[in-house]
Amino acid sequence: MARELNEVGVVGLGTMGAGIAEVLARAGLSVTAVEISEDAVARGRGHVEQSTDRAVARGKLDPADRDSIFERIRFSDSLEDLAQAELVIEAIPERMELKADVFAKLDKICPPDTILATNTSSLSVTELSVVTGRPSKVIGMHFFNPAPVMKLVEVVQTVVTEPSVVEDVEALAERLGKVDVTIGDRAGFIANALLFGYLNHAVSMFENRYASREDIDAAMRLGCGLPMGPLSLMDLIGIDTAYEILDTMYKQSRNRLHAPSPIIKQMMTAGLLGRKVGRGFYTYAEPGSAQVVDDARTPAAGGAAEGARDVRTVGVVGSGTMATGIIEVVAKGGYDVRFVARSPEKVEGVTTALTKSLDKQVVRGRLEEAAKDEILARVSGTTSLDELADRDLIIEAVVESLPVKEALFANLGEIAKPGAVLATTTSSLPVIECAKASGRPADVVGMHFFNPAQVMKLVEVVSTISTAPDVAATAHAVSAQLGKHAVSCTDRAGFIVNALLFPYLNDAVKMLEAHYATADDIDAAMKVGCGYPMGPFELLDVVGLDVSLAIEKELYTEFREPGFAPAPLLEHLVTAGYLGRKSGRGFRDYAGR
Repeated sequence: MARELNEVGVVGLGTMGAGIAEVLARAGLSVTAVEISEDAVARGRGHVEQSTDRAVARGKLDPADRDSIFERIRFSDSLEDLAQAELVIEAIPERMELKADVFAKLDKICPPDTILATNTSSLSVTELSVVTGRPSKVIGMHFFNPAPVMKLVEVVQTVVTEPSVVEDVEALAERLGKVDVTIGDRAGFIANALLFGYLNHAVSMFENRYASREDIDAAMRLGCGLPMGPLSLMDLIGIDTAYEILDTMYKQSRNRLHAPSPIIKQMMTAGLLGRKVGRGFYTYAEPGSAQVVDDARTPAAGGAAEGARDVRTVGVVGSGTMATGIIEVVAKGGYDVRFVARSPEKVEGVTTALTKSLDKQVVRGRLEEAAKDEILARVSGTTSLDELADRDLIIEAVVESLPVKEALFANLGEIAKPGAVLATTTSSLPVIECAKASGRPADVVGMHFFNPAQVMKLVEVVSTISTAPDVAATAHAVSAQLGKHAVSCTDRAGFIVNALLFPYLNDAVKMLEAHYATADDIDAAMKVGCGYPMGPFELLDVVGLDVSLAIEKELYTEFREPGFAPAPLLEHLVTAGYLGRKSGRGFRDYAGR
Protein backbone atom coordinates (compact mmCIF):
# COMPACT_ATOMS: atom_id res chain seq x y z
CA MET A 1 0.00 0.00 0.00
CA ALA A 2 1.33 3.44 -0.98
CA ARG A 3 2.41 5.72 1.83
CA GLU A 4 0.90 9.18 2.11
CA LEU A 5 3.54 11.83 1.46
CA ASN A 6 2.98 15.10 3.34
CA GLU A 7 6.34 16.81 3.73
CA VAL A 8 7.80 17.61 0.31
CA GLY A 9 10.48 19.80 -1.19
CA VAL A 10 11.00 21.52 -4.54
CA VAL A 11 14.44 22.60 -5.74
CA GLY A 12 14.38 25.29 -8.42
CA LEU A 13 11.70 27.98 -8.57
CA GLY A 14 11.62 28.99 -12.19
CA THR A 15 8.25 28.91 -13.93
CA MET A 16 8.08 25.11 -13.73
CA GLY A 17 9.40 24.65 -10.18
CA ALA A 18 7.19 27.42 -8.81
CA GLY A 19 4.21 25.82 -10.55
CA ILE A 20 5.00 22.42 -9.00
CA ALA A 21 5.30 24.01 -5.55
CA GLU A 22 1.91 25.65 -6.06
CA VAL A 23 0.31 22.35 -7.16
CA LEU A 24 1.66 20.54 -4.10
CA ALA A 25 0.51 23.28 -1.71
CA ARG A 26 -2.93 23.42 -3.32
CA ALA A 27 -3.30 19.71 -2.56
CA GLY A 28 -2.63 20.36 1.14
CA LEU A 29 1.00 19.25 1.34
CA SER A 30 3.65 21.07 3.33
CA VAL A 31 6.23 22.41 0.86
CA THR A 32 9.79 23.65 1.28
CA ALA A 33 10.71 25.57 -1.88
CA VAL A 34 14.44 26.12 -2.39
CA GLU A 35 16.37 28.38 -4.75
CA ILE A 36 20.05 29.24 -5.13
CA SER A 37 19.94 32.78 -3.66
CA GLU A 38 17.68 35.25 -1.91
CA ASP A 39 17.05 37.07 -5.21
CA ALA A 40 16.11 33.80 -6.91
CA VAL A 41 13.81 32.93 -4.01
CA ALA A 42 12.08 36.30 -4.41
CA ARG A 43 11.60 35.68 -8.14
CA GLY A 44 10.20 32.21 -7.41
CA ARG A 45 7.76 33.59 -4.84
CA GLY A 46 6.77 36.17 -7.46
CA HIS A 47 5.94 33.37 -9.93
CA VAL A 48 3.60 31.75 -7.39
CA GLU A 49 2.01 35.12 -6.55
CA GLN A 50 1.36 35.91 -10.23
CA SER A 51 -0.13 32.46 -10.87
CA THR A 52 -2.42 32.47 -7.84
CA ASP A 53 -3.45 36.11 -8.40
CA ARG A 54 -4.50 35.21 -11.95
CA ALA A 55 -6.48 32.24 -10.62
CA VAL A 56 -8.25 34.49 -8.08
CA ALA A 57 -9.00 37.12 -10.76
CA ARG A 58 -10.57 34.44 -12.96
CA GLY A 59 -12.69 33.08 -10.14
CA LYS A 60 -10.87 29.74 -10.09
CA LEU A 61 -9.37 30.21 -6.62
CA ASP A 62 -10.76 31.81 -3.44
CA PRO A 63 -8.59 34.50 -1.82
CA ALA A 64 -8.65 32.45 1.40
CA ASP A 65 -7.37 29.38 -0.45
CA ARG A 66 -4.60 31.49 -1.99
CA ASP A 67 -3.55 32.59 1.50
CA SER A 68 -3.55 28.94 2.62
CA ILE A 69 -1.24 28.04 -0.27
CA PHE A 70 1.35 30.54 0.94
CA GLU A 71 0.98 29.30 4.52
CA ARG A 72 1.97 25.83 3.30
CA ILE A 73 5.05 26.96 1.30
CA ARG A 74 8.29 27.82 3.14
CA PHE A 75 10.71 29.62 0.81
CA SER A 76 14.42 29.05 1.38
CA ASP A 77 17.84 29.48 -0.20
CA SER A 78 19.35 26.47 1.60
CA LEU A 79 19.14 22.79 0.62
CA GLU A 80 19.72 21.96 4.30
CA ASP A 81 16.09 22.95 4.94
CA LEU A 82 15.03 19.79 3.09
CA ALA A 83 16.39 17.50 5.83
CA GLN A 84 12.90 16.35 6.87
CA ALA A 85 11.36 15.98 3.39
CA GLU A 86 9.73 12.67 2.43
CA LEU A 87 9.97 13.56 -1.26
CA VAL A 88 12.07 16.19 -3.07
CA ILE A 89 11.31 17.21 -6.66
CA GLU A 90 14.18 18.84 -8.58
CA ALA A 91 13.19 21.37 -11.26
CA ILE A 92 16.41 23.21 -12.16
CA PRO A 93 17.76 23.92 -15.69
CA GLU A 94 18.04 20.96 -18.05
CA ARG A 95 21.78 20.28 -17.63
CA MET A 96 23.05 16.97 -16.35
CA GLU A 97 26.02 18.38 -14.39
CA LEU A 98 23.77 20.81 -12.48
CA LYS A 99 21.18 18.16 -11.66
CA ALA A 100 23.82 15.61 -10.65
CA ASP A 101 25.37 18.12 -8.23
CA VAL A 102 21.98 18.79 -6.59
CA PHE A 103 21.18 15.06 -6.32
CA ALA A 104 24.54 14.30 -4.73
CA LYS A 105 23.94 17.04 -2.13
CA LEU A 106 20.34 15.94 -1.45
CA ASP A 107 21.56 12.37 -0.93
CA LYS A 108 23.71 13.58 1.99
CA ILE A 109 21.04 15.88 3.48
CA CYS A 110 17.83 13.83 3.25
CA PRO A 111 16.90 10.74 5.30
CA PRO A 112 17.57 7.34 3.61
CA ASP A 113 13.91 6.73 2.77
CA THR A 114 13.36 10.14 1.11
CA ILE A 115 12.35 9.81 -2.54
CA LEU A 116 14.39 11.98 -4.89
CA ALA A 117 12.47 12.92 -8.05
CA THR A 118 13.58 14.83 -11.13
CA ASN A 119 11.32 16.89 -13.37
CA THR A 120 13.66 16.39 -16.32
CA SER A 121 11.94 16.21 -19.69
CA SER A 122 14.73 14.43 -21.57
CA LEU A 123 17.80 13.57 -19.46
CA SER A 124 18.56 10.08 -18.16
CA VAL A 125 16.95 9.44 -14.78
CA THR A 126 19.22 6.41 -14.40
CA GLU A 127 22.34 8.54 -14.86
CA LEU A 128 21.08 10.92 -12.17
CA SER A 129 20.23 8.08 -9.80
CA VAL A 130 23.77 6.65 -9.71
CA VAL A 131 25.33 9.84 -8.31
CA THR A 132 23.40 9.05 -5.13
CA GLY A 133 23.75 6.23 -2.65
CA ARG A 134 20.05 5.42 -3.11
CA PRO A 135 19.41 4.79 -6.83
CA SER A 136 16.40 2.66 -5.96
CA LYS A 137 14.76 5.74 -4.39
CA VAL A 138 15.23 7.95 -7.49
CA ILE A 139 12.41 8.48 -10.00
CA GLY A 140 11.24 10.90 -12.66
CA MET A 141 8.17 13.10 -12.15
CA HIS A 142 7.81 15.05 -15.37
CA PHE A 143 5.16 17.77 -14.97
CA PHE A 144 4.02 19.83 -17.94
CA ASN A 145 4.03 23.61 -18.16
CA PRO A 146 2.10 25.39 -16.68
CA ALA A 147 2.01 22.81 -13.88
CA PRO A 148 -1.11 24.22 -12.13
CA VAL A 149 -3.09 23.82 -15.37
CA MET A 150 -1.64 20.83 -17.24
CA LYS A 151 -2.96 17.49 -15.98
CA LEU A 152 -0.26 15.07 -17.17
CA VAL A 153 2.61 13.70 -15.09
CA GLU A 154 5.00 11.20 -16.65
CA VAL A 155 6.26 8.90 -13.89
CA VAL A 156 9.65 7.58 -15.05
CA GLN A 157 11.04 4.47 -13.36
CA THR A 158 14.56 3.21 -13.91
CA VAL A 159 15.57 -0.46 -13.93
CA VAL A 160 16.39 -0.20 -10.21
CA THR A 161 13.55 2.02 -8.93
CA GLU A 162 11.74 0.19 -6.13
CA PRO A 163 8.08 -0.74 -6.92
CA SER A 164 7.02 0.90 -3.63
CA VAL A 165 8.56 4.20 -4.77
CA VAL A 166 6.58 3.99 -8.01
CA GLU A 167 3.39 3.30 -6.03
CA ASP A 168 4.04 6.24 -3.68
CA VAL A 169 4.57 8.67 -6.56
CA GLU A 170 1.58 7.37 -8.54
CA ALA A 171 -0.61 7.84 -5.44
CA LEU A 172 0.73 11.39 -5.04
CA ALA A 173 -0.01 12.21 -8.69
CA GLU A 174 -3.61 11.03 -8.16
CA ARG A 175 -3.87 13.13 -5.00
CA LEU A 176 -2.69 16.16 -6.99
CA GLY A 177 -5.52 15.58 -9.48
CA LYS A 178 -3.10 14.62 -12.25
CA VAL A 179 -3.26 11.92 -14.93
CA ASP A 180 -0.12 9.82 -14.62
CA VAL A 181 1.49 7.50 -17.14
CA THR A 182 4.25 5.25 -15.82
CA ILE A 183 7.04 4.46 -18.25
CA GLY A 184 10.69 3.47 -18.50
CA ASP A 185 13.74 5.72 -18.72
CA ARG A 186 14.12 6.72 -22.36
CA ALA A 187 15.03 10.13 -23.82
CA GLY A 188 11.96 12.28 -24.27
CA PHE A 189 9.71 9.76 -22.49
CA ILE A 190 6.34 9.64 -24.32
CA ALA A 191 5.19 13.19 -24.99
CA ASN A 192 8.49 14.86 -25.84
CA ALA A 193 9.75 11.89 -27.84
CA LEU A 194 6.72 12.24 -30.12
CA LEU A 195 6.34 16.02 -29.93
CA PHE A 196 9.92 17.08 -30.62
CA GLY A 197 10.40 14.87 -33.65
CA TYR A 198 7.37 16.61 -35.15
CA LEU A 199 8.60 20.08 -34.12
CA ASN A 200 12.04 19.41 -35.58
CA HIS A 201 10.46 18.27 -38.85
CA ALA A 202 8.38 21.46 -39.01
CA VAL A 203 11.50 23.57 -38.45
CA SER A 204 13.25 21.73 -41.30
CA MET A 205 10.26 22.44 -43.54
CA PHE A 206 10.57 26.16 -42.74
CA GLU A 207 14.36 26.12 -43.03
CA ASN A 208 14.11 24.57 -46.51
CA ARG A 209 11.62 27.31 -47.51
CA TYR A 210 9.00 24.73 -48.39
CA ALA A 211 6.32 26.85 -46.72
CA SER A 212 6.14 30.04 -44.68
CA ARG A 213 6.05 30.02 -40.87
CA GLU A 214 2.46 31.33 -40.96
CA ASP A 215 1.32 28.63 -43.39
CA ILE A 216 3.01 25.80 -41.49
CA ASP A 217 1.40 26.91 -38.23
CA ALA A 218 -2.05 27.53 -39.77
CA ALA A 219 -1.95 24.16 -41.55
CA MET A 220 -1.42 22.21 -38.33
CA ARG A 221 -3.92 24.24 -36.30
CA LEU A 222 -6.69 24.12 -38.90
CA GLY A 223 -5.87 20.77 -40.51
CA CYS A 224 -5.30 18.81 -37.28
CA GLY A 225 -7.05 20.89 -34.62
CA LEU A 226 -3.83 21.42 -32.65
CA PRO A 227 -3.87 24.19 -30.03
CA MET A 228 -0.74 25.83 -31.49
CA GLY A 229 1.27 25.63 -34.68
CA PRO A 230 4.73 24.02 -34.34
CA LEU A 231 6.81 27.17 -34.84
CA SER A 232 4.70 29.20 -32.40
CA LEU A 233 5.11 26.33 -29.94
CA MET A 234 8.89 26.34 -30.44
CA ASP A 235 8.90 30.04 -29.54
CA LEU A 236 6.84 29.33 -26.42
CA ILE A 237 9.03 26.43 -25.27
CA GLY A 238 12.22 28.38 -25.97
CA ILE A 239 14.63 27.70 -28.82
CA ASP A 240 17.46 26.90 -26.39
CA THR A 241 15.29 24.47 -24.41
CA ALA A 242 14.13 22.79 -27.62
CA TYR A 243 17.73 22.44 -28.79
CA GLU A 244 18.82 20.81 -25.53
CA ILE A 245 15.92 18.34 -25.60
CA LEU A 246 16.50 17.39 -29.25
CA ASP A 247 20.25 17.09 -28.78
CA THR A 248 19.79 14.84 -25.73
CA MET A 249 17.30 12.67 -27.60
CA TYR A 250 19.56 12.39 -30.63
CA LYS A 251 22.61 11.43 -28.56
CA GLN A 252 20.63 8.61 -26.97
CA SER A 253 18.62 7.38 -29.97
CA ARG A 254 20.89 8.33 -32.92
CA ASN A 255 17.62 8.85 -34.78
CA ARG A 256 18.28 11.45 -37.50
CA LEU A 257 14.76 12.82 -37.04
CA HIS A 258 15.87 14.03 -33.58
CA ALA A 259 19.09 15.68 -34.80
CA PRO A 260 18.37 19.40 -34.24
CA SER A 261 17.82 21.27 -37.50
CA PRO A 262 20.82 23.58 -38.10
CA ILE A 263 18.70 26.72 -37.87
CA ILE A 264 17.76 25.89 -34.27
CA LYS A 265 21.40 26.09 -33.16
CA GLN A 266 21.94 29.21 -35.27
CA MET A 267 18.94 30.93 -33.64
CA MET A 268 20.14 29.87 -30.19
CA THR A 269 23.62 31.26 -30.87
CA ALA A 270 22.13 34.53 -32.15
CA GLY A 271 19.98 34.87 -29.02
CA LEU A 272 16.68 34.44 -30.89
CA LEU A 273 15.24 32.27 -28.13
CA GLY A 274 11.51 32.85 -28.68
CA ARG A 275 8.87 34.65 -26.64
CA LYS A 276 11.01 35.09 -23.55
CA VAL A 277 13.37 37.46 -25.40
CA GLY A 278 10.77 38.90 -27.81
CA ARG A 279 12.05 37.24 -30.96
CA GLY A 280 12.28 33.70 -32.31
CA PHE A 281 10.55 32.37 -35.39
CA TYR A 282 8.17 35.30 -34.86
CA THR A 283 8.67 38.79 -33.45
CA TYR A 284 6.76 39.73 -30.27
CA ALA A 285 5.61 43.05 -28.84
CA GLU A 286 8.12 42.71 -25.97
CA PRO A 287 10.04 39.98 -24.13
CA GLY A 288 7.60 37.57 -22.51
CA SER A 289 4.65 38.82 -24.57
CA ALA A 290 2.39 36.48 -26.55
CA GLN A 291 1.46 39.28 -28.97
CA VAL A 292 2.97 38.69 -32.42
CA VAL A 293 3.90 41.86 -34.33
CA ASP A 294 4.68 42.31 -38.02
CA ASP A 295 8.26 41.95 -39.16
CA ALA A 296 10.11 41.61 -42.47
CA ARG A 297 8.76 38.07 -42.99
CA THR A 298 5.08 38.91 -42.41
CA PRO A 299 3.09 38.33 -45.64
CA ALA A 300 0.85 41.07 -47.04
CA ALA A 301 -2.85 40.40 -46.40
CA GLY A 302 -4.50 38.91 -49.50
CA GLY A 303 -1.23 38.93 -51.39
CA ALA A 304 -1.46 35.26 -52.40
CA ALA A 305 -4.69 35.94 -54.35
CA GLU A 306 -3.37 38.89 -56.38
CA GLY A 307 -3.73 38.45 -60.13
CA ALA A 308 -6.31 35.65 -59.87
CA ARG A 309 -8.35 34.63 -62.91
CA ASP A 310 -12.07 35.41 -62.85
CA VAL A 311 -14.16 32.45 -61.61
CA ARG A 312 -17.95 32.46 -61.81
CA THR A 313 -18.74 28.84 -62.61
CA VAL A 314 -17.28 25.71 -61.03
CA GLY A 315 -17.30 22.04 -62.00
CA VAL A 316 -16.75 19.18 -59.55
CA VAL A 317 -15.94 15.62 -60.64
CA GLY A 318 -16.86 12.92 -58.14
CA SER A 319 -19.75 11.71 -56.00
CA GLY A 320 -18.14 10.53 -52.75
CA THR A 321 -18.16 12.17 -49.33
CA MET A 322 -15.39 14.62 -50.19
CA ALA A 323 -16.88 15.58 -53.56
CA THR A 324 -20.32 16.11 -52.01
CA GLY A 325 -18.81 18.29 -49.29
CA ILE A 326 -16.94 20.39 -51.85
CA ILE A 327 -20.10 20.81 -53.93
CA GLU A 328 -21.93 22.12 -50.85
CA VAL A 329 -19.11 24.48 -49.87
CA VAL A 330 -18.74 25.88 -53.40
CA ALA A 331 -22.48 26.41 -53.81
CA LYS A 332 -22.64 28.13 -50.42
CA GLY A 333 -19.82 30.37 -51.64
CA GLY A 334 -22.14 31.73 -54.33
CA TYR A 335 -20.76 29.86 -57.34
CA ASP A 336 -22.83 28.10 -60.01
CA VAL A 337 -21.80 24.43 -59.58
CA ARG A 338 -22.14 21.54 -62.02
CA PHE A 339 -20.96 18.14 -60.80
CA VAL A 340 -20.26 14.94 -62.73
CA ALA A 341 -20.99 11.47 -61.36
CA ARG A 342 -20.63 8.05 -63.00
CA SER A 343 -24.34 7.18 -63.23
CA PRO A 344 -27.80 8.75 -62.85
CA GLU A 345 -28.11 6.93 -59.52
CA LYS A 346 -24.89 8.57 -58.28
CA VAL A 347 -26.15 11.98 -59.43
CA GLU A 348 -29.35 11.42 -57.47
CA GLY A 349 -27.36 10.21 -54.46
CA VAL A 350 -25.29 13.41 -54.37
CA THR A 351 -28.41 15.58 -54.65
CA THR A 352 -30.11 13.62 -51.84
CA ALA A 353 -27.04 13.86 -49.58
CA LEU A 354 -26.67 17.57 -50.26
CA THR A 355 -30.34 18.26 -49.52
CA LYS A 356 -30.17 16.19 -46.32
CA SER A 357 -27.10 18.11 -45.12
CA LEU A 358 -28.74 21.49 -45.77
CA ASP A 359 -32.01 20.38 -44.13
CA LYS A 360 -30.07 19.49 -40.95
CA GLN A 361 -28.58 22.97 -40.91
CA VAL A 362 -32.05 24.53 -41.27
CA VAL A 363 -33.37 22.41 -38.38
CA ARG A 364 -30.39 23.49 -36.21
CA GLY A 365 -30.99 27.14 -37.03
CA ARG A 366 -27.72 27.53 -38.93
CA LEU A 367 -29.36 28.16 -42.30
CA GLU A 368 -32.52 29.88 -43.48
CA GLU A 369 -34.96 27.89 -45.65
CA ALA A 370 -34.69 30.53 -48.38
CA ALA A 371 -30.89 30.28 -48.33
CA LYS A 372 -31.12 26.50 -48.65
CA ASP A 373 -33.30 26.85 -51.74
CA GLU A 374 -30.85 29.34 -53.27
CA ILE A 375 -27.91 26.97 -52.67
CA LEU A 376 -29.72 24.02 -54.24
CA ALA A 377 -30.73 26.18 -57.22
CA ARG A 378 -27.03 26.79 -57.95
CA VAL A 379 -26.27 23.05 -58.17
CA SER A 380 -26.87 20.74 -61.12
CA GLY A 381 -25.64 17.20 -61.81
CA THR A 382 -24.72 15.27 -64.95
CA THR A 383 -23.00 12.08 -66.06
CA SER A 384 -21.11 13.75 -68.91
CA LEU A 385 -17.69 15.37 -68.53
CA ASP A 386 -18.41 17.31 -71.73
CA GLU A 387 -20.89 19.44 -69.78
CA LEU A 388 -17.95 20.99 -67.90
CA ALA A 389 -16.68 22.69 -71.06
CA ASP A 390 -17.98 26.10 -69.95
CA ARG A 391 -16.59 25.99 -66.37
CA ASP A 392 -14.01 28.51 -65.14
CA LEU A 393 -12.68 26.11 -62.48
CA ILE A 394 -12.93 22.32 -62.39
CA ILE A 395 -12.16 20.48 -59.13
CA GLU A 396 -11.45 16.75 -59.27
CA ALA A 397 -12.42 14.70 -56.19
CA VAL A 398 -12.36 11.09 -57.42
CA VAL A 399 -10.71 7.99 -55.96
CA GLU A 400 -7.07 8.36 -54.78
CA SER A 401 -5.62 6.37 -57.70
CA LEU A 402 -3.00 7.94 -59.96
CA PRO A 403 -4.06 6.07 -63.16
CA VAL A 404 -7.69 7.13 -62.61
CA LYS A 405 -6.70 10.76 -62.03
CA GLU A 406 -4.32 10.81 -65.01
CA ALA A 407 -7.05 9.51 -67.33
CA LEU A 408 -9.49 12.08 -65.97
CA PHE A 409 -7.06 15.00 -66.43
CA ALA A 410 -6.27 13.86 -69.97
CA ASN A 411 -9.99 14.21 -70.71
CA LEU A 412 -10.36 17.50 -68.84
CA GLY A 413 -7.39 18.95 -70.72
CA GLU A 414 -9.28 18.49 -73.97
CA ILE A 415 -12.76 19.42 -72.68
CA ALA A 416 -12.09 22.50 -70.54
CA LYS A 417 -12.14 25.90 -72.24
CA PRO A 418 -8.91 27.88 -72.64
CA GLY A 419 -8.00 29.65 -69.39
CA ALA A 420 -9.99 27.29 -67.17
CA VAL A 421 -8.20 26.21 -63.99
CA LEU A 422 -8.01 22.46 -63.30
CA ALA A 423 -7.58 21.44 -59.63
CA THR A 424 -6.99 18.10 -57.93
CA THR A 425 -7.93 17.39 -54.32
CA THR A 426 -5.32 14.64 -53.93
CA SER A 427 -3.85 14.34 -50.43
CA SER A 428 -0.74 12.37 -51.35
CA LEU A 429 -0.29 11.80 -55.09
CA PRO A 430 2.01 13.96 -57.28
CA VAL A 431 0.06 16.90 -58.72
CA ILE A 432 2.62 17.17 -61.53
CA GLU A 433 1.50 13.78 -62.90
CA CYS A 434 -2.07 15.10 -63.25
CA ALA A 435 -0.70 18.32 -64.78
CA LYS A 436 1.37 16.42 -67.32
CA ALA A 437 -1.57 14.20 -68.29
CA SER A 438 -3.76 17.27 -68.93
CA GLY A 439 -1.50 18.57 -71.70
CA ARG A 440 -1.85 22.06 -70.15
CA PRO A 441 0.27 21.87 -66.99
CA ALA A 442 0.32 25.64 -66.39
CA ASP A 443 -3.45 25.48 -65.69
CA VAL A 444 -3.23 22.70 -63.08
CA VAL A 445 -2.99 23.21 -59.29
CA GLY A 446 -3.66 21.17 -56.15
CA MET A 447 -6.54 22.23 -53.89
CA HIS A 448 -6.42 19.81 -50.99
CA PHE A 449 -9.61 20.19 -48.95
CA PHE A 450 -9.88 18.41 -45.60
CA ASN A 451 -12.70 16.08 -44.59
CA PRO A 452 -15.45 17.02 -43.83
CA ALA A 453 -15.08 19.88 -46.30
CA GLN A 454 -18.14 21.65 -44.88
CA VAL A 455 -16.44 21.95 -41.47
CA MET A 456 -12.67 22.01 -41.99
CA LYS A 457 -11.30 25.48 -42.74
CA LEU A 458 -8.02 24.49 -44.38
CA VAL A 459 -7.15 24.22 -48.08
CA GLU A 460 -3.60 23.38 -49.13
CA VAL A 461 -2.86 25.13 -52.44
CA VAL A 462 -0.20 23.02 -54.13
CA SER A 463 1.78 24.51 -57.00
CA THR A 464 3.83 22.30 -59.30
CA ILE A 465 6.98 23.47 -61.05
CA SER A 466 4.71 24.25 -64.05
CA THR A 467 1.74 25.96 -62.31
CA ALA A 468 1.20 29.50 -63.59
CA PRO A 469 1.27 32.14 -60.81
CA ASP A 470 -2.25 33.35 -61.66
CA VAL A 471 -3.54 29.76 -61.33
CA ALA A 472 -2.23 29.45 -57.77
CA ALA A 473 -3.65 32.93 -57.09
CA THR A 474 -7.03 31.74 -58.39
CA ALA A 475 -7.03 28.82 -55.95
CA HIS A 476 -6.34 31.26 -53.12
CA ALA A 477 -9.05 33.68 -54.25
CA VAL A 478 -11.66 30.93 -54.55
CA SER A 479 -10.70 29.51 -51.15
CA ALA A 480 -11.19 32.94 -49.58
CA GLN A 481 -14.61 33.24 -51.26
CA LEU A 482 -15.51 29.86 -49.74
CA GLY A 483 -14.53 31.05 -46.26
CA LYS A 484 -11.48 28.78 -46.19
CA HIS A 485 -7.94 29.50 -45.04
CA ALA A 486 -5.55 28.62 -47.87
CA VAL A 487 -1.87 27.84 -47.33
CA SER A 488 0.77 27.63 -50.06
CA CYS A 489 3.22 24.81 -50.68
CA THR A 490 4.86 23.04 -53.58
CA ASP A 491 4.29 19.59 -55.01
CA ARG A 492 5.91 17.24 -52.52
CA ALA A 493 4.57 14.07 -50.89
CA GLY A 494 2.25 14.84 -47.98
CA PHE A 495 2.28 18.60 -48.65
CA ILE A 496 2.34 20.30 -45.22
CA VAL A 497 -0.14 18.52 -42.96
CA ASN A 498 0.34 14.89 -43.89
CA ALA A 499 4.11 15.32 -44.17
CA LEU A 500 4.20 16.46 -40.53
CA LEU A 501 1.34 14.35 -39.15
CA PHE A 502 2.11 10.87 -40.41
CA PRO A 503 5.76 10.56 -39.31
CA TYR A 504 4.52 11.50 -35.82
CA LEU A 505 1.82 8.80 -36.03
CA ASN A 506 4.43 6.33 -37.28
CA ASP A 507 6.70 7.18 -34.32
CA ALA A 508 3.80 6.44 -31.96
CA VAL A 509 3.27 3.01 -33.56
CA LYS A 510 7.00 2.26 -33.20
CA MET A 511 6.80 3.26 -29.52
CA LEU A 512 3.91 0.84 -29.01
CA GLU A 513 5.70 -1.84 -31.04
CA ALA A 514 8.74 -1.51 -28.74
CA HIS A 515 6.47 -2.13 -25.70
CA TYR A 516 7.62 1.17 -24.20
CA ALA A 517 4.06 2.26 -23.39
CA THR A 518 0.48 1.16 -24.03
CA ALA A 519 -1.77 2.70 -26.66
CA ASP A 520 -3.92 4.14 -23.87
CA ASP A 521 -0.94 5.77 -22.14
CA ILE A 522 0.44 7.18 -25.39
CA ASP A 523 -2.96 8.60 -26.33
CA ALA A 524 -3.37 10.07 -22.84
CA ALA A 525 0.11 11.63 -22.92
CA MET A 526 -0.55 13.45 -26.18
CA LYS A 527 -4.08 14.57 -25.29
CA VAL A 528 -3.48 15.57 -21.68
CA GLY A 529 0.17 16.63 -21.97
CA CYS A 530 0.11 18.37 -25.35
CA GLY A 531 -3.56 19.35 -25.73
CA TYR A 532 -4.07 17.28 -28.89
CA PRO A 533 -7.75 16.68 -29.73
CA MET A 534 -7.11 12.97 -30.32
CA GLY A 535 -4.35 10.56 -29.37
CA PRO A 536 -2.32 9.01 -32.22
CA PHE A 537 -4.04 5.62 -32.04
CA GLU A 538 -7.52 7.13 -31.86
CA LEU A 539 -6.64 9.16 -34.95
CA LEU A 540 -5.12 6.23 -36.86
CA ASP A 541 -8.27 4.17 -36.26
CA VAL A 542 -10.46 7.04 -37.50
CA VAL A 543 -8.36 7.76 -40.60
CA GLY A 544 -8.05 4.07 -41.43
CA LEU A 545 -4.90 2.02 -41.05
CA ASP A 546 -4.81 1.22 -44.77
CA VAL A 547 -5.07 4.90 -45.71
CA SER A 548 -2.39 5.76 -43.15
CA LEU A 549 -0.06 3.06 -44.44
CA ALA A 550 -0.51 4.25 -48.04
CA ILE A 551 0.42 7.83 -47.07
CA GLU A 552 3.42 6.67 -45.05
CA LYS A 553 4.63 4.61 -48.01
CA GLU A 554 4.35 7.66 -50.27
CA LEU A 555 6.40 9.72 -47.81
CA TYR A 556 9.05 7.03 -47.47
CA THR A 557 9.27 6.52 -51.24
CA GLU A 558 9.77 10.22 -51.89
CA PHE A 559 12.09 11.20 -49.04
CA ARG A 560 13.94 7.91 -48.47
CA GLU A 561 14.27 8.89 -44.82
CA PRO A 562 14.82 5.70 -42.75
CA GLY A 563 12.72 7.11 -39.91
CA PHE A 564 9.74 7.40 -42.29
CA ALA A 565 9.68 3.66 -43.07
CA PRO A 566 6.24 2.40 -41.97
CA ALA A 567 6.29 0.52 -38.67
CA PRO A 568 5.99 -3.25 -39.27
CA LEU A 569 3.15 -3.41 -36.73
CA LEU A 570 1.06 -1.08 -38.92
CA GLU A 571 1.73 -3.23 -41.99
CA HIS A 572 0.81 -6.40 -40.09
CA LEU A 573 -2.49 -4.93 -38.86
CA VAL A 574 -3.43 -3.87 -42.41
CA THR A 575 -2.50 -7.31 -43.77
CA ALA A 576 -4.74 -8.88 -41.11
CA GLY A 577 -7.63 -6.66 -42.20
CA TYR A 578 -7.63 -4.61 -38.98
CA LEU A 579 -8.21 -1.24 -40.64
CA GLY A 580 -9.63 0.77 -37.75
CA ARG A 581 -13.18 1.81 -36.96
CA LYS A 582 -14.49 1.06 -40.44
CA SER A 583 -13.59 -2.65 -40.08
CA GLY A 584 -14.50 -2.88 -36.38
CA ARG A 585 -10.92 -3.37 -35.26
CA GLY A 586 -7.66 -1.49 -35.52
CA PHE A 587 -5.44 -0.57 -32.60
CA ARG A 588 -8.60 -1.00 -30.55
CA ASP A 589 -11.58 -3.34 -30.87
CA TYR A 590 -14.82 -1.55 -31.83
CA ALA A 591 -17.08 -4.61 -31.89
CA GLY A 592 -20.30 -3.79 -30.09
CA ARG A 593 -19.48 -0.09 -29.75
